[in-house]
Amino acid sequence: MYQIRALRKLTIVQTKLYLREPVSVFFTLLFAPLMLIMMGFVFGNSPESMFGGRGQLENNVPAYAAIIIGVVGLITVPIGTAGRREAGLLRRFRATPLRPLTYFTSDVLVYFAMTMLGILLLFLLGKIAYDVQFKGNLLMMIAGICLSAFAFLSMGYVLAGVAPNARVAAVIGNVLFFPMMFLSGTTLPLEVMPEAVRNVSRFIPLTHVVTLLRGLWFGESLSEHLVEIAVLGGVLVVGTIIATRAFRWE
Repeated sequence: MYQIRALRKLTIVQTKLYLREPVSVFFTLLFAPLMLIMMGFVFGNSPESMFGGRGQLENNVPAYAAIIIGVVGLITVPIGTAGRREAGLLRRFRATPLRPLTYFTSDVLVYFAMTMLGILLLFLLGKIAYDVQFKGNLLMMIAGICLSAFAFLSMGYVLAGVAPNARVAAVIGNVLFFPMMFLSGTTLPLEVMPEAVRNVSRFIPLTHVVTLLRGLWFGESLSEHLVEIAVLGGVLVVGTIIATRAFRWE
C-alpha cells in the first residue's frame, strides 16, 4: 500500500516538474503541431498522386507522431535522467524506502503520458484545422503507438545509463535523433528521396515507427506490419535488458 501511495505522489510530482521545463514541453507538446501548421500553410492538404490520392497533411500527421516519440525517447529521457543523477537526486531516491521499481514505473508513466498527450494534441489539430481523416482501427493505432513509444523509451534509458552527465546525454541524443528524423520519412516523405537514402532508412528504428503508424492510420492491420512490429519489439526487449544493466543511481 505504501508503494502505491508513493507511486501516485511521485508521478504527480514528476509530472509537475516535467511541465515546468519549457524545452521539454515545447518539443513534446508544441513542436509537431507547429510543424503541421507550417506545412499546412505551405502545401495544404490537396490530394496528390504521390501519396495515393491522399493529402500531404494526411500523410504527415502519423509521421509527426513519430517525431514526438523520437524526441521524448532519445532526447528528453536521457537528459532528464542523467540530469537527476548528476544533481544527486537519484542517489537520494535510492536512499529512501522507495523500491527501484516504483521510481522507474513513475518515470516511465510520466514520459509515456506526455508522449500520448503530445500525439493527441497533434491529431486533434489535424482534425479540427485541416479535417485530416483517420481511417484505421483506433485500438490498433493505440497499440502501434504504445509499442513505438516504449521501444524508444527503452533506448532513452540506455543512453541515460551510458552518458556521464546531462550535457553528454544531450549531445548523444541530438546526434542520434536529427539524422533519424531527416532520413526516416518524418520530415520529407521517403517517396521523394533517392533510392540510396531509402535503403539506409530501412536500418533506422524511427523509419519503422513512421511506416507502422502511417499504415495503421490509413486502415492497414497489424498483420501487414510484422516486420515493423518485430523490429520495434526487438528494440524494446534489447533496450530494456541493456538499460537495466547500464542504469546508474550515481
